[in-house]
Amino acid sequence: MAWGRKKSGARKEPLFGLQAALADLRLSPEDRIPAATDGDDDKPKKPVPKRKPEEDDDEPPPRERKPRPARGGAKRRAKSRGRIRFGRLIYWGAVLGLWAAIAIIGVVVWVGAHLPAIQSLEVPKRPPTIQIVGIDGSVLATRGEMAGTNVALKDLPPHLPKAFIAIEDRRFYSHYGIDPVGIARAAVTNILHRGVSQGGSTLTQQLAKNLFLTQERTMARKLQEVELALWLERKHSKNEILELYLNRVYFGSGAYGVEAAAQRYFGKSARNVTVAEAAMLAGLVKSPSRLAPNRNPEGAEQRARIVLAAMAEAKFISDAQAKASIGHPSYNVKPAGAGTVNYVADWIGEVLDDLVGQIDQSIVVQTTIDPKLQSVAEAAIIDELAAKSVKFNVTQGALVAMAPDGAVRAMVGGRNYAESQYNRAITAKRQPGSAFKPFIYLTAIEGGLTPETIRQDAPLDLKGWRPENYTHEYFGAVTLTQALAMSLNTVAVRVGLEVGPKNVARTAHRLGISSKLEANPSIALGTSEVSVIELVGAYAPFANGGLGVSPHVVTKIRTNEGKLLYARQPDQLGQVIEPRHVAMMNTMMQETLLSGTARKAEIPGWMAAGKTGTSQDFRDAWFIGYTANLVTGVWLGNDDNSPTKKATGGGLPVEVWTRFMRTAHQGVAVAGLPNSQRGGFLSNLFQTASQVSAAPSPPAPAPSGSSHRPPPARTSAPPPNPSARPEAAAGLDGWLVDRLFGR
Repeated sequence: MAWGRKKSGARKEPLFGLQAALADLRLSPEDRIPAATDGDDDKPKKPVPKRKPEEDDDEPPPRERKPRPARGGAKRRAKSRGRIRFGRLIYWGAVLGLWAAIAIIGVVVWVGAHLPAIQSLEVPKRPPTIQIVGIDGSVLATRGEMAGTNVALKDLPPHLPKAFIAIEDRRFYSHYGIDPVGIARAAVTNILHRGVSQGGSTLTQQLAKNLFLTQERTMARKLQEVELALWLERKHSKNEILELYLNRVYFGSGAYGVEAAAQRYFGKSARNVTVAEAAMLAGLVKSPSRLAPNRNPEGAEQRARIVLAAMAEAKFISDAQAKASIGHPSYNVKPAGAGTVNYVADWIGEVLDDLVGQIDQSIVVQTTIDPKLQSVAEAAIIDELAAKSVKFNVTQGALVAMAPDGAVRAMVGGRNYAESQYNRAITAKRQPGSAFKPFIYLTAIEGGLTPETIRQDAPLDLKGWRPENYTHEYFGAVTLTQALAMSLNTVAVRVGLEVGPKNVARTAHRLGISSKLEANPSIALGTSEVSVIELVGAYAPFANGGLGVSPHVVTKIRTNEGKLLYARQPDQLGQVIEPRHVAMMNTMMQETLLSGTARKAEIPGWMAAGKTGTSQDFRDAWFIGYTANLVTGVWLGNDDNSPTKKATGGGLPVEVWTRFMRTAHQGVAVAGLPNSQRGGFLSNLFQTASQVSAAPSPPAPAPSGSSHRPPPARTSAPPPNPSARPEAAAGLDGWLVDRLFGR
């Protein structure tokens, strides 16, 4: 058998590469190298010819195969590997694409699950606006998220919406809620500036955020914004979206919508804004709080120039129009609502829920406030404090003026609403001091005493508590009228104990005091805290003939369409003081203004009455005074309850009250206090007061039915207490109780 021959019929497997090249190689004896002999090493060997196959061989020799070049094999292997890699790339690309699609669907589902409920995905109604008007119909304040009314896009000048499109979303009419070109442009700009200098949100996205979402800066909120923007584009036309945007966007200073902003900053309707004004409004959207003209007019104007340039670049206006409009917006910035009338607006906001329930539509609230009197009251508080707050160490004040029927005509809750919204006229409660004494004497009169009843002004010791008068001087036997006019503390305490502290508390509550009153001997000196509004309301029966009142400010509430939601009914409190007792109290409290602690309080031609009050260590200074036309109370002090520099009720509060009341009564027909008496025993009181303030008076005959003795000459008490309060120049309302109790 030939060399390398296999059995006949055996299966041959195909061979490739180097193995295939060597398969047909056959070696014959001639192919072998013979053993070398000596001397033949250096001789060249002759090639041995290959053995030819003999014709008589049983099988033909196998066909000789040439080995394939190595380079061709490498190429084939490279191609094979390339095909494998490409296949793998396609495979893994498909896998990654599938997972990416699953992830995107998951994100969309998650974002959608955190969107508002499907049934609520409708453009929400405009939040209700509360418009507050005065007694003359003028607008005092506006409350609610949006102050302006909706304006149709067709009613606006064309340059106004174009200004917003030019600066905020120039491709607004060509995208579907999301602008990939704008996003890419913003991303490149931000990278070049190494910070966020340009946003990629469309107007639709901004509207979606304003309507449905919060202002938080998170990726989840941004994804929700995108989904809602696509929903808005599918649900509404471009013009509808633009109109919604213009009527809902915030422009700073509490103005929502172009109408409110135009009214706020230019004093005109958005229908009438110029190109320059439109550019300024469009520029505010970027940063309304920072660029509001009332806060940063230079920044607002600079931003408006950028908008004008964008409008010219977008061919919305010509270059000449842009240049002509630069620096020419007719700013007419209105105050940002820092006036004291906002204390009234806040108070109204607190009572609306009780009057009409939840507000779900825009309403107009008609009030009892007189805008002119409100301005006078504000000026009286602010100007007097500006002039004398340092001298007396008084930082705050409050004033309430109401008609005798309880209708509030003016209210000042503090000297500066922008700095402090705390309402000292409604919310704060302070010790009224001697301003509480009328309730003591009214209780005594209702118990059978009269203004001429004599009581002793002398030192008093109640189990260690020794109320005393300010100068430590005592006048002996005095009438109740004298005691009230001069604010004698010992007489007030004696009378309070005589009628009973509980009865005094009942009288005060009957007249309108709602705060808790401690029924103890110190109640006569006004140690229980009350608010300005309730104390003024409790004085109103003295001015109206004895009728109980409820202080109020709202008369009617109606919708913008005119539907009446609320109308105030007259008070049904009835008579809380008998007319004859009203007459006596008015006569007694008139004397406070004529010869007592409030001698500076004078309104030419008018009969007025009232009472001053000063609390412990001069912490609170009060004056509540009234005519047949107005009842007005003034409080001055400090929010931290720190002592003032000897500010008494007969000083600065009387000056504020007089300034306000004189202006308030100009042009008003003069009217007398109910059942007030002049002459008679009052003329005797003038004489008695002069005698008390001068020399000892001779004994006077005692009125029948009274047990008393004639008023003696003033007697001196022990040397003044070093901690006692000195007498203020304003009058005698500086009488001291002790360091624990004030008047």
